[in-house]
Amino acid sequence: MSRPDIVIVKPGSQKAIYAELSQFELTAIEPPLWASLLAGFMRGQGYGAVLLDAEVEEWSYEECARQIRDINPVLAVVSVSGSNPSASTMNMYGAGEIIRSLKKIAPEIKTMLQGLHPSALPQQTMEEEVCDFLCQGEGFYTLPETVDALKNNASEFKVRGLWWRKGDDIIANPTAPIFQNLDQLPMPAWDLLPMKKYRAHNWHCFDDIENRQPYGTLYTSLGCPYNCTFCCINALFGKPGIRHRSARSVVDEVAFMVKNWGIKNIKIIDELFADNEERVVEICDLLIERNYDLNMWAYARVNTVTQLMLDKMKAAGINWVAYGFESGSPRVLKAVRKAYNPESIMSTVQQTYDAGLYVGANFIFGLPEDDLESMHETLQLAQEINAHWANLYSTMAFPGSKLYTQALKNDWPLPETWTGYSQYSPDCHPLPTKYLTPGEILSFRDYAFHTYFENPVYLDKISKTFGIETAKHITQMSKHRLKRNCTQFENRGQTL
Repeated sequence: MSRPDIVIVKPGSQKAIYAELSQFELTAIEPPLWASLLAGFMRGQGYGAVLLDAEVEEWSYEECARQIRDINPVLAVVSVSGSNPSASTMNMYGAGEIIRSLKKIAPEIKTMLQGLHPSALPQQTMEEEVCDFLCQGEGFYTLPETVDALKNNASEFKVRGLWWRKGDDIIANPTAPIFQNLDQLPMPAWDLLPMKKYRAHNWHCFDDIENRQPYGTLYTSLGCPYNCTFCCINALFGKPGIRHRSARSVVDEVAFMVKNWGIKNIKIIDELFADNEERVVEICDLLIERNYDLNMWAYARVNTVTQLMLDKMKAAGINWVAYGFESGSPRVLKAVRKAYNPESIMSTVQQTYDAGLYVGANFIFGLPEDDLESMHETLQLAQEINAHWANLYSTMAFPGSKLYTQALKNDWPLPETWTGYSQYSPDCHPLPTKYLTPGEILSFRDYAFHTYFENPVYLDKISKTFGIETAKHITQMSKHRLKRNCTQFENRGQTL
């Protein structure tokens, strides 16, 4: 076998990110979208590409480095982009450890960091990590041009979107354009991954909790046109905006996953799938024609869904809709540019329920204008909606978000470690508000989690919808208390 041009690696940091929760299989293990996209693209351009997923293989950092060394590629790329915006920064710990381990045993192999976090903080990442290169942006132009330069023994790297080292200096090249026509991208290189090892979120399979594998992810668009200050999704793309794939290419990829691996549990990974009624209906009609037995979920906004959209989504096998409600306080929502009318929430939720869909509700505690009263309003809204699942987060100022820029400008305390950006790690460190400390916010978030999932009204709904075994699963889940290193959390937790 000839020497591969590129190895693209998804780092594994489950234990560091999820702490003891990683032992209970409550979390999903998702196939890596960006690594697969880039591997498929490189292969389509005629390069020899290998794809490694250190997380699903449960490799140590040292074992992952040995795997890369044995493959001996021209370029080893660690892709630090998770399946949602918040999943990049917290994976920097594992990414850095893999590259440091590789440098110890095979310093001659050139390394690159790619992904949302490196794109958001390129200078800092180059200063802190031992990688040879950094890709700022998507990578569709940067990766092949970098491989070409290395194969030609270049001493100067005139590559779009590339940060590189010249002696002791760090050089930043002009940015690369985004890839405009997504239909010209090959299918992600799912065939290079152990697809049957991936598992869905527990809630995604509440109606069949024992069968969460195999599991697939699917993108139908890239980017987001909105400007919420807490979101960092567009750091990878340079600015707000959205690009769509054609309905036909989307459905062909679903068919590929169904026929090759028997996948029925699929996450539509788009930051906003339900944004255009005509397009959503077209995709759903094609899926309905195929008559696959699917269990999919997708993101929507309160102000973008219609009844026709919801009905079509349900008929196509999209059983779950995730809404970013974020807060129960109009004042708090306005401050983070979450542009929707809060008065429309309950009517949209009822429309969703009426269509036979399950709701995944997302809420954030500790947004900049939050105080104890407004966080109680958010918890009250969550219980009023009584969604089939709720993600209850504390506010993180992720690199690449406007909130991160504000935090630096105002000297607001940020996590001291990249794992501190994980919601579930012991060193989780939320952003303080004008009125609340990180410990108070984290304490309330954990209090809200148990208040929500231990609520008899909620558990009764789950029993009636999914059965008593699923309700028992949730009861077992809520028995786990997260360990936190913040002493304010401990003190606050005693008074709630």
